[in-house]
Amino acid sequence: MPEIAVVVALLLMDMLRRIGAVRRQTTDQRSSSPETGTQGSTNGRPVTEAGAKTKGSVSGGSQANQQGHLRAGSAVVPKEKPALPGLTEEMKKQMYAEKLPAFRDVPGTSKQNLFVKKLHQCAFLFDFSDPSKELAEKEIKRTTLLELVDYVNGGPGKFTEAVSEDVIFMLSNNLFRTLPPSRNHNEAEVFDPEEEEPTLEPAWPHLQLVYEFLLRYVVSTDTEARQAKKYIDHSFILKLLELFDSEDPRERDYLKTILHRIYGKFMVHRSFIRKAINNVFYRFIFETERHSGIAELLEILGSIINGFALPLKEEHKIFLQKALMPLHKPKCLSMYHSHLSYCVTQFVEKDYSLADPVLRSLLKYWPVTNSPKEVLFLEELEDILELTQLGEFQKVMKPLFRQLAKCINSSHFQVAERSLLLFMNNECVMGLLSQFRLDLVPILVPALEENANRHWNPSVHTLTISVRKFIQEMDKELYDRYYDIYLKEEERQKTEVSERTKTWALLEGAAAQKAQ
Repeated sequence: MPEIAVVVALLLMDMLRRIGAVRRQTTDQRSSSPETGTQGSTNGRPVTEAGAKTKGSVSGGSQANQQGHLRAGSAVVPKEKPALPGLTEEMKKQMYAEKLPAFRDVPGTSKQNLFVKKLHQCAFLFDFSDPSKELAEKEIKRTTLLELVDYVNGGPGKFTEAVSEDVIFMLSNNLFRTLPPSRNHNEAEVFDPEEEEPTLEPAWPHLQLVYEFLLRYVVSTDTEARQAKKYIDHSFILKLLELFDSEDPRERDYLKTILHRIYGKFMVHRSFIRKAINNVFYRFIFETERHSGIAELLEILGSIINGFALPLKEEHKIFLQKALMPLHKPKCLSMYHSHLSYCVTQFVEKDYSLADPVLRSLLKYWPVTNSPKEVLFLEELEDILELTQLGEFQKVMKPLFRQLAKCINSSHFQVAERSLLLFMNNECVMGLLSQFRLDLVPILVPALEENANRHWNPSVHTLTISVRKFIQEMDKELYDRYYDIYLKEEERQKTEVSERTKTWALLEGAAAQKAQ
């Protein structure tokens, strides 16, 4: 009997222990659940943001946490983000009344909300024409822009779909503006960047950071072309292209990098970007002949042309003939010629059949009274001839060498010197001359003899003798034959001049007698 009593006592104690544990678990569950009554309140008071976060962390995923936030990468974006502000002076004063906290001073769940607020704050513009005006606000904006750039450099998850509208809002308000009018030049005058200082953008302390932010937005892995094309659309690209006319070279350099990145990332916009650049060229060639960003646009196109697949599409060949070659026409060719020459040679390198139309276009636009442009044409001609196949060269060699003969006889010593160096320093050109000497030597002999006898510049005279000697060594019999023809032609022309002089003397004498 004592043993039975002990067993019963142990069973009762175990039962009481289990009942106590169940009661404690029930009490804990009641204390962790919201109070009954009005939803979203505790003890009759509204739930604060901090309270909602605490409850969410305790319950392991409360309704407030599930409905109040959207997860995007490593960032948490509030659904109720601030609305886009109106760009009024009153709103600007409100936004800059006090500085927003730094990103490091707010919890991770609030950083994207702060990101949007800082974007809205930076959308407002300041007048930099008066350096003493709104100094504190300008410094706040500069500091905030620096914080934005540092924040987006901190890792992925910043440029989400939810904030794209706010990003473009800030960028558009800062970048897309009316550029100051170009300085007045005479129509006959050509802007020379080496002699005249460009007009620098006074708001560059802010603009530089905005451009840096735009570059980060475009290259970010968060910015998917499929979604971002809604914001970086045709209108955005056209406005970006308008900014290439800025006289500030720092701005054009950023624009060049950004547009190239957009072209690489947004394949859907590639055709449109090429056509838009074409239109800029057309307006420059046929209307204004004034644009500050032609060199930068050609630099972008050089990279694009380098990536063209073979065989070349017909639209690309039309672009070469209708847009690139007419760019040789404006007087300010020297401002962008190196980039233009690179683009043209890229086309010829990819398709050798284009050498003939390219060389004919060069002859079409060859300058008549502009000697510095002639020197540029001769440099480009040398690059193209090195890529030209025999069949293509044969089609255009006679008009081409007739133009070279004129350049050899030019009274401008740099033009004559550059033409002669084409034969002295380029084995390719001398090889072509040797192969087609029966057609080309007759064109060169009169020009060389004219220079050897009459050119005023000693350097040109020396080069002429050297080229003549080389051709004589190549085929002396051929040279001598056409040299004799040249002498006969010279004698004939002298006879014509003498007879003409005598005729005029007789006419003058007859007129004098009649007057008496």
